[in-house]
Formats: sequence, C-alpha cells, structure tokens
Amino acid sequence: MTSGFSHSSSVNKPCPHSKCQDCLGRIQRYIVTKLGEDWLFLVLLGFTMALISWSMDYASAKSLQAYKWMYVELKGNVPLQYLAWVTYPIILIVFSSLFCHLVAPQAIGSGIPELKTILRGVVLKEYLTLKAFVAKVIGLTASLGSGMPLGKEGPFVHIASICAAVLSRVLSIFTGVYEVKLTPDLLVCACAVGVGTCFAAPVGGVLFSIEVTSTYFAVRNYWRGYFAATFSAFIFRVLSVWNKDSVTITALFRTNFRMEFPFDLQELPAFAVIGISCGFLGAFFVYLNRQVVLFMRRPTALTRFLTKHRLIYPAVVTLIIATFTFPPGFGQFMAGELMPRECINSLFDNFTWTKIWRSASPPGLGRSAMWLHPHVSVFIILLLFFIMKFWMSAVSTTMPIPSGAFMPVFILGAAFGRLVGEIMATLFPNGILFDGIVYRILPGGYAVIGAAAMTGAVTHTVSTAVICFELTGQISHILPMMVAVILANMVAQGLQPSLYDSIIQVKKLPYLPELGFGHISKYNIFVEDIMVRKVKFLSPQSTYRELDLLLQSTTLKTFPLVDSKESMILLGSIERCELQAACDWWLSAERRVYNQGQGISSPGSKVSWECFTFIDEEEQEENKEKVRPKWIHRGAAHSIVCSVATVYHCDITTDATFDWPLQIKAWEEAEMDKPIDIDHIRIDPSPFQLVERTSLHKTHTLFSLLGLSHAYVTSIGKLVGVVALKEVTRHLTPNCSLCAADWAAHRSGQMQR
Repeated sequence: MTSGFSHSSSVNKPCPHSKCQDCLGRIQRYIVTKLGEDWLFLVLLGFTMALISWSMDYASAKSLQAYKWMYVELKGNVPLQYLAWVTYPIILIVFSSLFCHLVAPQAIGSGIPELKTILRGVVLKEYLTLKAFVAKVIGLTASLGSGMPLGKEGPFVHIASICAAVLSRVLSIFTGVYEVKLTPDLLVCACAVGVGTCFAAPVGGVLFSIEVTSTYFAVRNYWRGYFAATFSAFIFRVLSVWNKDSVTITALFRTNFRMEFPFDLQELPAFAVIGISCGFLGAFFVYLNRQVVLFMRRPTALTRFLTKHRLIYPAVVTLIIATFTFPPGFGQFMAGELMPRECINSLFDNFTWTKIWRSASPPGLGRSAMWLHPHVSVFIILLLFFIMKFWMSAVSTTMPIPSGAFMPVFILGAAFGRLVGEIMATLFPNGILFDGIVYRILPGGYAVIGAAAMTGAVTHTVSTAVICFELTGQISHILPMMVAVILANMVAQGLQPSLYDSIIQVKKLPYLPELGFGHISKYNIFVEDIMVRKVKFLSPQSTYRELDLLLQSTTLKTFPLVDSKESMILLGSIERCELQAACDWWLSAERRVYNQGQGISSPGSKVSWECFTFIDEEEQEENKEKVRPKWIHRGAAHSIVCSVATVYHCDITTDATFDWPLQIKAWEEAEMDKPIDIDHIRIDPSPFQLVERTSLHKTHTLFSLLGLSHAYVTSIGKLVGVVALKEVTRHLTPNCSLCAADWAAHRSGQMQR
C-alpha cells in the first residue's frame, strides 16, 4: 500500500513546466481560433478562387485556340469552315446545358440574383452545394470556350459563394458558431473575391459587390473583402506570370493613353452624350433580355416543345449567332473572327482607325486590322457590330447554361464609345491645340468610357468606373468616366430596374425591392393597412386536433402563440417542425403502449422504457444522421404489441381485451381532444413585433436591415395581425393597384380592402 501510495503521489506531482505548457497551449488555441475565424478563411478563399479562375481562363483559352486553329486549317474550303465554325460552339453549349441539367439545375444562369435573395435571408435549396459548384465550373468553362458572347463575372460570384460556404463548414472545427453566425458576412466577402478575381480588380470588386448584393453593408466586412479580393487578384496575376502569359503583374487590358493631356474640355459634351446614350441603351438591353425570358415562359406550343426538348433552344441560338459571325460571310462586316478578349484589346488601342482606313496598316496594329474592310467604312462596321452583338448578347444570356452578362455588355459599351470616338476624330482631324501643341483625339479613351457607362447602366452601379481603372491600369480619364457613369445611371434607373433585379422579378424570387427617392406615399401607408388580420394562432387551450388541422391546412413555417383566444396576448412563436414533432409523438405507438402499460394494475409486472430500447437501437443503426429520436410509425404497432403481450403473458389472438384496431382508434380520438403540452415544446419568446402605426417606409427598412420574413403586429401586447415579406413587396411595386389616396380613403372608411 505504501509503494502504491508513493507511486500515485509521484504521478500526481505537478510538472515544473506545466504552467508554461499550459500558457503556450492557450496561446496556440487562441491563434488557431482567430486564424480559423478570419485570416485562414480569407487566405484559403482567395487562393482557391485564384486557382479556379486561372484554371478556367487557361482551359477556355486553349479551347478558343483549338477553335481558331480548326478554322484556319480548313482555309480554302468554305463549307467545311462553316461546318466547323458552327459545330464547335454548338457541341460545347449543348454539353454545358446538358451537364448542368443533369448535375445541378441551380448552376444555370448568372447567380447574382439568387445570391441577393440569400443575403436577404431567404434559404434557396441546394444553391450552395458541391454539386452546383461542379456544374457551374465545368459548364462555365465550356460556355466561355465556345466563343459565344458570354461572361463569367456573375457565375464566378456564385462559385465564390459556394467556396465560402464549403470552407465555412470545414473551418467550423475551430469554433462551433462560425458557420451559423458568419455565413452572410462570408458570402459578402465571397462576392468581392469573385468579382476581384474575375477582373484582377480588388478595389472595384469590393465596391461592386457592395452595390449589387447589399442593401445594408456592415463596415466590419470591409477589410475582409479587401484582403481576400487583393490576395486573390495577386495570386491570379502571379499564376499568369508563372505560365509566361505576361512578363510581370500588369492590368488585364492594359492601355497606353498619354497622361500629360488625355482629353480637352471641348470633349466633355461628347463624354456626356456617351453617358446619356448608354443609359438609354442599357435600359433597352434589360428590357429586351426580360422580354425574351418572358416569351420563353409563355404557355405556347413552341415554348412547351422547347421545354420538353431542353437542348434545342441553346443549340438553335448558338447556330444562329455562329452563322452571323462566320468570318467569310456576314462576320467580315462586324469583326466576327475576334473572340471577346481580342475585341476588348483592339477597341482599347491607341490607333485612330478612320485615319488608317484604305492606307497601309501601321506596324503593331495586330488584331485591330479585323475592323478594317477595304470596301466598308469603319463607322458601318462598328455600327453593325454594336447592333448585332446587342441582340446576340441579350438572347445568349437567356440560354440554360452558366453565363454572365457583364463582359458582353462591357464589349457593347466599348464598341459604342469607340464609334463616338471615331466620329470625334473625324470632326476634329487635326486634333486639339493646347499650349502650342496639337493633341490628337484618342478613340480608345472613348471606348473605355463607353464600357464603364454601359455596364453601369445595366447593373445600376458606379463602381464599374473603378473596375475600368484597374482593368486598363490608367486613371487618365477618371473625370469624364465618372461623369458618363453617373449620367448613365440617372437615365437607366428612371427607365428600368437593373439586370439582376429584372431577373429576380421574372423568377419571382422573394426579394424586397429598394425604396427610391421621393416616395412620400410610403410614409402615409401603415402596417395596419397591409397586414393580414386573420392570423392562424395557437394557445395553451388548443387541442391536438386543432393543431393537426392547422398543420394540414397551412404551409406556414412559424405559428404565433397567444395566452388565450379571448385576450390574444402574444407569448411567442413556435416553429412548424416543433409542432409536427410534438403531434407525431403524442399519437405515436410507443407512447400509446407505454400509457396502456401504466394503466394495467398487475402486481409484479411493470412496463418500462427499456422494453422498447431494442427497437430504438435498430432505428438508430439504420439512420445515423438523426438529430432527435425517430418515433416508431403506427404501422410498427404489431411488433410492439407482441412485446407487450409477452410481458403480460397474454394471447393477443384469443384475449378479447386486445381488440387493437378499435382500441387504437378510440385512444387516438381521446388523445386528440386533449390540450397541447406547451411546456415540452420549444418556444421563441421574442418574435419580431411591429405596432399598427408603423409606416411602410420604416417596415421596409427593418425588413431589409434584419432580413425578416414576417413580423407580428401587436396593439398593447395583443396580436392583431401579421405582415410578411410578400405584403411589403406587393405594396412597394410600381404596379400596385392602390395608391396613397386610396389608402387614405381606406383608413377613413370610404372603401373596403
């Protein structure tokens, strides 16, 4: 005993270095936790997205090289050239559409409208899953490699959001609340990373993500977005240098405009014309895109046929676009041989095409020579390119494939700006005299301004100007670009919603529209005017029969709980899943047999929960992912009855007391008339509440800021109604049938709602 005591004492004796080890352990856990919460996540997200973006660009570039090589190798045989020119993109587009349809239909489209809805607080099923990620990456790579007028900005925001969601689940090992509480913040950072990596523009990416996805932006996410976007853009450009695509880290579409005198004040009216015109054109682009989508959704014989045969529509659209862009055909009048990136580089160059047309091409002209035709004016080519690409881009973005509209609209704006720049160069052939030096007009600068203005008009953002600065690597045209972008936004916002809001409206996603300026009527409409007064509620006096009827007759996810039907004092709210579980357990076979066992007064025999543990264990082995015990279905009552009969030593085939169908029915009817056991149901004691005189403007602000789906309306604690997101949205739309005067008359009792 003494030796044993001594041994235990020596084991329990504290180590002299235990305090230091404990301190180091705490520091390590603190650092790991902090890295897991912020820095580690942002670094992994940025690195992953940079690698994905570079891989997709590399694969799509190789695909386009193969496309051009096939066309060049068949030179001299026009029919085979045409066959190869239209077959190659059709195969890729059809593959992209089929792959997304089979793997994850959620990957179709841009992704920004759905992400705006998710950030609003709405859960979209299977939108941020690995299946959607695989479908989006592979489908988008095939779409970009086809050469169609498609972009990757919107889909890449979706891809970054999926990466953020997956990484948050992986890093949840550092802290349990990471995934649950920080998901909206992570998605906002993912939007910035997606845009920043797509264009190697971290500053513009952060600002664009704020403007597009966030109604209210938390300042704490600012540094997260900048850090992740900067790191991602840096790795993205480093990979290009490593692959020898560029000598050093430079802008994606670098320009070489002169800095000492980029433009003259006499050119400002032309820049203003570009902004105003792009505002009208951007609004018309959104309108045309929405009309195409609505036409495809109409219940006609053609749309039903295309819905049944999903691959025909993208194949036909690709065939038509490829036919019009065929270089030896009509494509020779619209630079059809140029791919999207080649179009941007050529539209931004420093040459003035009207001066070198019908003359010897200067050295270094490169792919810009495709815009020059010996028999057709440069103005005609630019105009044809703009008109044809306009409807092509509007239609191609409606195909059921992963695609974005930012890059096609960017090219359209660059072409329109280039057209205005060439006109200005023709009107002022000798340039502009300043300080004794003649400076020629730069049509490439007009193209950059047009690109920023057009994309700003379509997306209703001004951060496109910053994106253009980072894309070109110059800020020489900062003043005229901001003027053009602001003018384009002023015009476009008064005519049409943004492209993303238009898609939200077409898809009827539960998104709350923004309030514009001057809507004084929103202050004169109150919650009592729009709320639903017939509220489905529960009380402690409600029976299980009433609960079952309520669950079967409604699809509400949350039910209010009041103290009684007379006073209607709001006590809290209960989730539908909680009520369904309580109702199922109340009528479960396990509870029934247990209660019957307790009601039998047989000495020496007692039914305990252990009698049925073998059934629970078998159920748990079959389903390991259950959160709560899965109660036995009524159909399994026979096996339970046999167990009970064994315990009570009775024969269920001969004993008259075991008339089980009638007894079960009678027992259930009796139990259904009993009041609900509220004490064993989880209740939210503080659901969001509004008073009757809360204005619609304040209600909109609260719903947008807190991401609410509904709110209960109370009067001195009494439940009088409920207002949901759809009621608020319905009365904020411009097509609302009741105006402010009608609501005033309604409140005065002159009309009934």
